[in-house]
Amino acid sequence: MKVLIFGLGGVGGFLGSYLLKTENEIFFLSRGKTFENMNKNGLTLKSELGEIKFEKINIFEKLPKKLIFDIVILSVKLYDLESSIDYLKEFINEKTIILPFQNGVFSEEVIYKKILLKNYYGAVAQISASISDNKEIIHHGRLATFFVGPIKKNINSNILSSFTEECQTKGLDIRFTKNIGSKIWEKFIFLSAYSGLTTMTRLSIGEIFEDKEYKKDFINAMNETFELSKCYGISFAQNPVEKWLKKIKKMPYDMTSSMFIDYKRNKKLELNWLSGFVLKEGKKFKVNCKTHEKIIKKITFK
Repeated sequence: MKVLIFGLGGVGGFLGSYLLKTENEIFFLSRGKTFENMNKNGLTLKSELGEIKFEKINIFEKLPKKLIFDIVILSVKLYDLESSIDYLKEFINEKTIILPFQNGVFSEEVIYKKILLKNYYGAVAQISASISDNKEIIHHGRLATFFVGPIKKNINSNILSSFTEECQTKGLDIRFTKNIGSKIWEKFIFLSAYSGLTTMTRLSIGEIFEDKEYKKDFINAMNETFELSKCYGISFAQNPVEKWLKKIKKMPYDMTSSMFIDYKRNKKLELNWLSGFVLKEGKKFKVNCKTHEKIIKKITFK
């Protein structure tokens, strides 16, 4: 199959490193210095799980005409989502599987509204990874679990299921699930707090949880997003906030969010799509989201 990695940052780079080990034909779409560096030097992943390097990859700034992809790993930032989908239209057909690994909870809806596909899928990346100044992919910690699955029931997912099984044989922990909606919100409950608090405080997750007030803010932010998820009819097998608090204890002390890294590099932030989304939807459903409001105000006025 032809597989496109659209967006070569931490998530796209990590996934691409393992997908290059499969029998599929892997393409990368990037731009600027990332394209220039990886076109020249290839792709390098540095991780506690093992370093991976490919000297040469199929990377493009503009895709060749008449290419049609079977699977698209869509790993662009939220603010580039709609323009990326518009660009993709020329390179997909109704059978193409698009896996949107964005941080929010509405990428799938955007794709549904903009593209006529036979089936629609969701995707979740549970990983802390970034791209360094010299364009190496850096995996922080050991957590690297991915979930993919159909948005609606009664969708033929045999191709996607087989794809995940093939990837698992190459060491990539990507799991097929029929409950992708809950997985998307489960991640969002953590990420909306994690991105917001690390950027607001300019501290690592370990430092935040050492501070009584910041730890309280973090937990409150997760609970606010959890309450919002109930308004969308999302259910969980266990309390997601309690589940994340157990996971946080095992996370690297110095781990930080990609949004904070973007903040330090003076790049555009996903704030409006994370805490901003929670606050906007919270007002609609009359859910108190004072912590996310605090996050937005403090980051905006820094």
